[in-house]
Amino acid sequence: MHEKGLRVLTYNIHKGFNVGNRRFVLHQIRDALAAADADLMFLQEMQGEHRQHEKKIADWPVLSQLEFLAENIWPFHAYGKNAIYNAGHHGNAILSKYPFERWENINVSPFPWASRSLLHGVIRLPRSSQDVHIVCIHFGLIGKERRLQMNKLCARIDSHVPHDAPLIIAGDFNDWLGQADRLFHDHLGLQEIFRETHGRYARSFPAWLPFLPMDRIYYRGLTPVSCERLSHAPWHTLSDHAPLTATFTL
Repeated sequence: MHEKGLRVLTYNIHKGFNVGNRRFVLHQIRDALAAADADLMFLQEMQGEHRQHEKKIADWPVLSQLEFLAENIWPFHAYGKNAIYNAGHHGNAILSKYPFERWENINVSPFPWASRSLLHGVIRLPRSSQDVHIVCIHFGLIGKERRLQMNKLCARIDSHVPHDAPLIIAGDFNDWLGQADRLFHDHLGLQEIFRETHGRYARSFPAWLPFLPMDRIYYRGLTPVSCERLSHAPWHTLSDHAPLTATFTL
């Protein structure tokens, strides 16, 4: 853990492509993530496999996208399939500098045609006897779908996370109307760190002119230090989302 606290980053990497899918930019994303140097990465739209891209894109990595991004920096990682199709699959991933005690991918799809899941891991930080629960999510585009997914997330936290355990839930909530906040605050006792430190949600989409608050980092049982949206170069030319990075102390 950094001397100044636990650093986390959430980012929808858009399967390694830039806006409009015109360029494959996973190599540039890897460089940018390495420079950001977070302890925990919550990544959405990680391409687990795509057999057509492997053949057609010259600089498609030999390793999986997960292993390619994690190599030499984040020795511990987990990937959960979120959407499966003929050419392959994509989903959520967590990259960590600290070992997982355990992790599980939970299907929260209310509809068979809209595969969604949440990735729930438990890590143990150095010089700490406490487990930290971490959840990476990517909720659906339809309001009814999101409400069902939020309820499933609440049920998961209630049943698997002790109330006094540190908890971080981060990802792409697709919740530009802010419907999640009251449920998360009232039912789970969560705060959102950008809102706590800046008074409002971070506008993170689209990356070149962010005006929709899609990406968030909720927490409980930790002390927030800072949070910022990374919208400067090179981030605004990579994915269609801007990442958020935050620091906590235990």
